[in-house]
Amino acid sequence: MTDIKNRVRAYISENFLMGIKDSVVSDDTSFLDLGIIDSTGVIELITYLEESYGFTVEDAEMIPDNLDSLSAIERFVIRKTIIASSPIQEAM
Repeated sequence: MTDIKNRVRAYISENFLMGIKDSVVSDDTSFLDLGIIDSTGVIELITYLEESYGFTVEDAEMIPDNLDSLSAIERFVIRKTIIASSPIQEAM
């Protein structure tokens, strides 16, 4: 498991599971389907990702494909951090 998944899993466990054993959250568990995160929680998660990884989540990126599981978040964070560190982005 990557550092991204570990960090986000710890954040989810601490802020949303409220003492429920975090082993119920596998890498592909849908946060929305299980009711782990609601719409307000999505905003909190986005704020956490932006502050932790130094990028901005655009409105069009606020979709389940990017934010609904640990695996989706890992792919999204990797993609966003690559874009943020690209020479083309830095020149803008």
